[in-house]
Amino acid sequence: MLDPAHKTARDFILANTSLQAPPHVPEIRLHLADEAHDLWHKTEEELATIGLPPPFWAFAWAGGQGVARYILDHPETVKGKTILDFASGSGLVAIAAVQAGAASVLASDIDPFALPAIEINASANGMTVSPTLDDLIGLDGGWDVVLAGDVFYEKPLAERLIPWFLKLSQRGARIIVGDPDRAYL
Repeated sequence: MLDPAHKTARDFILANTSLQAPPHVPEIRLHLADEAHDLWHKTEEELATIGLPPPFWAFAWAGGQGVARYILDHPETVKGKTILDFASGSGLVAIAAVQAGAASVLASDIDPFALPAIEINASANGMTVSPTLDDLIGLDGGWDVVLAGDVFYEKPLAERLIPWFLKLSQRGARIIVGDPDRAYL
């Protein structure tokens, strides 16, 4: 259970992050961890009893920054289209898609802390993103574009994602992945 000073995930996020611009996407501001070790340690202690995963939402990972930068530099990729930001984490890529003119953006993550992080970060950038906790792997929401940053870091997940992404691509969705130096891609 969270300590009394952090009654909600939102409180925890705001208390353990600060508003910053990721290095490769300075036009977006996110609530990110100041001291990675401290946040990871605190999270493991505070959240282990309720089984929540490490705070991937508290970092602007390289792959996500790459996808966001690409989207901002090439807005035609998403402009007027329906977008899925898969494994959204902080919401960085989803926010970039909204800024680039996407018609709608669904930010998907299975970490319950990611949802308030996405909402907080979208709000900090003056926009709205629709977050979901649903495990969407294998589903087809009719998205025009699927964006995914830093998702091929574990073999079991990669084995689920590749056939799903291929199926979506075969029906016409554009899949954009940013995942530097991953063995399972």
